[in-house]
Amino acid sequence: MPPHGPQSLRITDVSLRDGLQNEPRPISKADKFALALALHEIGVQELEVSSFVSAKWVPQLGDAADLFAMLAARKPKGMVYSALVPNMRGMEGLLAVNQAHAGLIDKASVFTAASETFAQRNTNASIAETLQRFEPVVESAKAHGLQIRGYVSTVVACPFEGAISPTAVAAVAERLHSMGCDEIDLGDTIGAANAESIRAVIDAVAARIGGTGKIVIHLHDTFGRAGECVRAAIARGVHSFDATVAGLGGCPYAGTPENPAPGNIDTRTLLQASRSAGVLDTIVDAALERAATLAQRLVRGA
Repeated sequence: MPPHGPQSLRITDVSLRDGLQNEPRPISKADKFALALALHEIGVQELEVSSFVSAKWVPQLGDAADLFAMLAARKPKGMVYSALVPNMRGMEGLLAVNQAHAGLIDKASVFTAASETFAQRNTNASIAETLQRFEPVVESAKAHGLQIRGYVSTVVACPFEGAISPTAVAAVAERLHSMGCDEIDLGDTIGAANAESIRAVIDAVAARIGGTGKIVIHLHDTFGRAGECVRAAIARGVHSFDATVAGLGGCPYAGTPENPAPGNIDTRTLLQASRSAGVLDTIVDAALERAATLAQRLVRGA
């Protein structure tokens, strides 16, 4: 691994999907479109735009196909668009968009967990069952020239099981990697990680998938430790992170309706940590502030 960390930062902005999916107030397609255009300007490499999941289960994301259609003529050159797909039905929805809009979506993401209980609660299936479900999804993605991201939730701790061993995380990551996932996204779902635990997870996974080059880190700032985790990951050679503007989103299990926990790592927190570690980035700070202000207005209904 590089002795001083990677030289440049890669950010996947997940505001539109993970940031909004649990918001109780419906966000209109027009507002999501406006936020997407603002996100285009901030200098991230990838937007996770939505999820092809049943509107019955995630009403906030039931307009995925429509939102992609609205963005078809506005996608910046070189930007990656990605979408979450829970199963083959979701993949079929993604492929329909790509057929209608000339390969608009570049990447499909699948998701499981390192905690058996969390997998059951979140996907209504065991870890083994979710991995089996992904095999045709990955095969289809590869056949259509798509990149594949494999999310692993609860990589440090689970709200139901407590601490999760790095070995358990690495076993799931290895399965996703061997299945054909181009990157493995390690999610600290409830924000329990600190520098030591995130290093342990990265080391365990890297040993099973051939290094840190395919690892993405997805942090939540529940206890204010996300910045130290970024620096620890960078020191291990990780260069790819997820973030949301204004720290949108978060795990519903990590707080209460009256006192919601802080959400995904704020892009500004990520940048503060990465810049302090000497890592270069492509972010336009003024555009980031504009996008954050818009995002806060949308979720507050102001």
